[in-house]
Amino acid sequence: MTATTSAATDTPTPAPASASVPTGPEARPPRRRGLARLPFSAWHLLLAPLALVFAVPLVWLVLSSLMSDAEINRFPPALWPSGIDLGGYRYVLGNAMFPRWFANSLIVSGVAVASNLLFGALGGYAFARMRFAGSRLLMGLMLATMAIPFQLTMVPTFLVMKRLGLIDTLGALIVPSLVTPFAVFLLRQFFLSLPRELEEAAWMDGCSRLRVLFLIVLPMSRPALSTVAVLTFLTTWNDLTWPLIAINHDTQYTLQLGLTTFQGQHHTKWAAVMAGNVITVLPVLLAFLVAQKSFIQSITSTGLKG
Repeated sequence: MTATTSAATDTPTPAPASASVPTGPEARPPRRRGLARLPFSAWHLLLAPLALVFAVPLVWLVLSSLMSDAEINRFPPALWPSGIDLGGYRYVLGNAMFPRWFANSLIVSGVAVASNLLFGALGGYAFARMRFAGSRLLMGLMLATMAIPFQLTMVPTFLVMKRLGLIDTLGALIVPSLVTPFAVFLLRQFFLSLPRELEEAAWMDGCSRLRVLFLIVLPMSRPALSTVAVLTFLTTWNDLTWPLIAINHDTQYTLQLGLTTFQGQHHTKWAAVMAGNVITVLPVLLAFLVAQKSFIQSITSTGLKG
């Protein structure tokens, strides 16, 4: 009886270290056989088909530019060229005015991009960091102009350009695009997301606001600047309505306006139209591909603050 009591009251002997809970690969639960790990994100299974759908018009444009006019006008339409026909490209590149139209588009788009970056940065920084009387009212009025359709402003814009003597010149295409409310608003929103500490330290060292803007703020705002540059270039490069109103002489045509001359009342050179559109789309695609990473970064980091 005494032995039994003493055995019951003895403390249990701790388990040896080797008997502890196993750790390592043998302790992990077995993987389920039905859930194989994909080498890419599962979202790609949805995005890849959507990307193909959006790429179909561009692929069709390229294939049509390699067809002849007879093959393009055939019914039912051909989805694949029977042979490579470069007649449309030869017609476009052989046109004596095509290089001039391309240069005009580059000049107008380049000046519009540079001016929007400069004036948009100045205006956006003023609205983001400076508090002055009526700043919120001015910001609201500026944003309200984004809701006004171009059809309501093209007649007053034409009269202003006529008073300035810029009609039928590239200046009539450049001046209305020197700065846009979208550029000011986007840069202002991005500036609000930047920390003030670096700017305040520069002010303590005696830097002016302009030096702070150009030496500190703008180098940190490359994603937003890239976004403004790409969208401004895209809008100006593809604009047809305003050049059609403001330009009359073919030496001042932009590329989009010059391509309309390939379409006649009774006959249209569709191969040349398709080839010209391919050449027109290439600069836009290259600009977006170069600034794609900065563009996405700007969209994700620019919120609705302030």
